[in-house]
Amino acid sequence: MAGSFMEVVARDGGRFNAYVARPAQGSGPGLVLLQEIFGVNSTMQATADRFAEEGYVVLVPDLFWRIKPGIELGYGEADMQQALGYLGQFDTDLALDDIAATIAALRAMPEQVGKVGAVGYCLGGKLAFLSAARTDVDCAVSYYGVGLDAYLDEVPAVRCPMVFHFPENDAHCPPDTRERISAALRTRAHIEQYVYPDCDHAFAAPERAQYNKPAAMMAYSRTLALLRKVLGPVYDLNALWEAHCYHEFATRDVEAVMPTMVAEPYVNHVPTMTGGVGHDNLKRFYTHHFVNSNPPDTKLIPISRTIGSDRIVDEFIFSCTHSCAIDWMLPGVAPTGKHFEVPMLAVVCFRGDKLYNEHIYWDQASVLVQVGLLNPEGLPVAGIESARKLLDETLPSNALMGSRSRV
Repeated sequence: MAGSFMEVVARDGGRFNAYVARPAQGSGPGLVLLQEIFGVNSTMQATADRFAEEGYVVLVPDLFWRIKPGIELGYGEADMQQALGYLGQFDTDLALDDIAATIAALRAMPEQVGKVGAVGYCLGGKLAFLSAARTDVDCAVSYYGVGLDAYLDEVPAVRCPMVFHFPENDAHCPPDTRERISAALRTRAHIEQYVYPDCDHAFAAPERAQYNKPAAMMAYSRTLALLRKVLGPVYDLNALWEAHCYHEFATRDVEAVMPTMVAEPYVNHVPTMTGGVGHDNLKRFYTHHFVNSNPPDTKLIPISRTIGSDRIVDEFIFSCTHSCAIDWMLPGVAPTGKHFEVPMLAVVCFRGDKLYNEHIYWDQASVLVQVGLLNPEGLPVAGIESARKLLDETLPSNALMGSRSRV
């Protein structure tokens, strides 16, 4: 998805550029993305493109234009020193005027439908907070905002929903400072705040050494939950997942499966590390090792389904007879003719109205026991009993612990 630049007219008559990323659907709610001290660089543009995939019309204003237009820095030491120099010349109040002008320009775009939110990182994290206090933005998200403690008197002015992401080990916001900020934020019921253990400043920046992928993914999901709740768009994830599974297991049509996913999806069957990363690899895997490699009597018995803002957690029992090679589950194992049933869990992540990834879990020891490849004697493993107990909780518990422990 390639973005472009547009011109925004400042309140004082000046003009500055903003990077624009548009959703594939053509229209959507608005999002103002607020830069780090490195300008509207490739990282900010890629982040905008990602939010556009989620269905938003995104503007990233060049907030350093009054110092030097078009700054795009990297994260090396020389660029860091240059960025800090620009920060020393930065006028926060004028930047808030420019953000207000950006919000107005975004609302005026024909592609923008509905409400407008703001998301910012580092310097942008502070500006997102101040935007919530001083502009008409409908919600805001602050990632490791710097210098928030100097503006705590503006917390009562924040009337829209907000989320704050704080790294535990952020030197720019030590624990005592973070607690003062947190105490002020707790006075506003519509403000959420999260602390990420063992994370440093910039933990959500993939190109920086401090990047912490698990925390970044968690923060992103929390960010998206707020945006979906306040701005939309709301997609029917259940229907999207059902359509995907229908083409996987009913029609067994790979050409119909792939369009349900983003351009570069991935699938990981965690116990066997089978699947694929990227469109071509995944399509090859589906064609030769998955869609046409499930036995004719395969059944998925639903147990529960939890639907969030950007993912589904699907709990079910996978049931079949091992009458053909099942490469993704039993790679390298010839058909045994044995019937087996195993509880499964699918964690399915979406971007917008497309599947982004699937993490699939099951008890491989239970499968191996049932197809006769693992002798359970003396081992703390169960066969088909684990699936049967999932369907009937009254069946005995603690059988593997001995007769005196059964309840």
